Amino acid sequence: MPVDLYVGGSEHAVLHLLYARFWHKVLFDLGMVRHPEPFMKVLHQGMILGEDGEKMSKSRGNVINPDDIVRAHGADVLRLYEMFMGPLEAVKPWQASQIQGVRRFRDRLYATGMRPVGDGIDELTRRLLHQTVKRVTRDVEALRFNTAISAMMELLNRLSDLPDPLPREAVRTLILLVSPFAPHVAEELWQRGGYDVEQAGTLAHQAWPTRDEALCREDSVEVAVQVNGRVRGHVVLSHTASEAAARTAALNADGVRAHLAGRTVRKVVYVPGRVVNLVVG
Repeated sequence: MPVDLYVGGSEHAVLHLLYARFWHKVLFDLGMVRHPEPFMKVLHQGMILGEDGEKMSKSRGNVINPDDIVRAHGADVLRLYEMFMGPLEAVKPWQASQIQGVRRFRDRLYATGMRPVGDGIDELTRRLLHQTVKRVTRDVEALRFNTAISAMMELLNRLSDLPDPLPREAVRTLILLVSPFAPHVAEELWQRGGYDVEQAGTLAHQAWPTRDEALCREDSVEVAVQVNGRVRGHVVLSHTASEAAARTAALNADGVRAHLAGRTVRKVVYVPGRVVNLVVG
């Protein structure tokens, strides 16, 4: 004690959360536990509604039996779909038509994981790989599972477009990233791909992938262009763009020139990677 994270629905706040906290307070007052609160953090997940947008209930006939989904598509697809539906805390309707999209992701993941791999990796794929590791790690820690899956889909799209052999580093890392979401297919790919010989045994014993922050950084970034403090347009600049280059790009940005007509640029305030502010009079 205390519990690191309590996840429960708001509809159970009294019967579960309040009662648990009450009895913990009693035990604390009696000196039987050391912490005044039972939970370090509380998160209420959103309710999953029926396809009709109403709360699931037998009386309405809109209940979804997960066993049917597992039999039709497999347990991994069910897990992926539930996490991909939307933010954990949002109320979301069940939409059976969208399950096929998640199944296609699972099938493409398997097909890609079974392709030949080699030691080489191109720079674009390497950068996307490290950016994906960063995004998935960040999103898992924040319980944003839907966006974590989106990031893995982008990496899979990249790998699917590459010729054989695929970069071993990228395929291995993708399998590790997807394993908490789709453990069955990930474990099979880990074994069939021969990755288990690195450190004998299941991928569950492997360390989480790490990233190189230098590779996570984009070569260019979209920067806001302000005229007297008000945003009038945007330009794409390199992180190392000089003030002169930023000024030139800002002066020629769409939506900016109209606000400069007949006026003199008296000062340029350039914050690299963030904003170019043209002070005019």
